[in-house]
Amino acid sequence: MQVILNGEPRRVADGICVGELIRELGLGERRIAVELNQSIVPRETYAQSRLREGDVIEIVHFIGGG
Repeated sequence: MQVILNGEPRRVADGICVGELIRELGLGERRIAVELNQSIVPRETYAQSRLREGDVIEIVHFIGGG
């Protein structure tokens, strides 16, 4: 199925959850914020948050600095 990830079309497996997408992207260990269809997804619900055709996902990872 196709979703929009950070403004770009992306094909993902049917029924994939937010947690699986994050692992596929190699972001599992990073501090990130995930928005699904303009709603923040709490980290503890990543495994239950299934993606659907046409969903819009924004993933932001935090970069430290000074």
